[in-house]
Amino acid sequence: MAAWAAAVRRAPSLAEALRLSSSPSQASGAQAVKLLHRRGLAGGGDHHGPPKVNFWQDPLSPSKWKEEHVSVANLGRNGREIMCLIEANIG
Repeated sequence: MAAWAAAVRRAPSLAEALRLSSSPSQASGAQAVKLLHRRGLAGGGDHHGPPKVNFWQDPLSPSKWKEEHVSVANLGRNGREIMCLIEANIG
């Protein structure tokens, strides 16, 4: 980050700063590593609390399910209720 900030300060324009930061081949190996962007949350997501599980691994504990599995279960439940209401009104 410091190398990129130094390149920005030395560059006469934004285009020159972007060119300097996107060409690590001109920099040495150590400087090239500093220019790479680090994504802090890219590898894991939310590590707070107990680990989330697939709903078929623990079907009786919805609080442990992954968020997308909760969404699918809720959509399925809502669809079932709508179909029951439709059938009750037809019959």
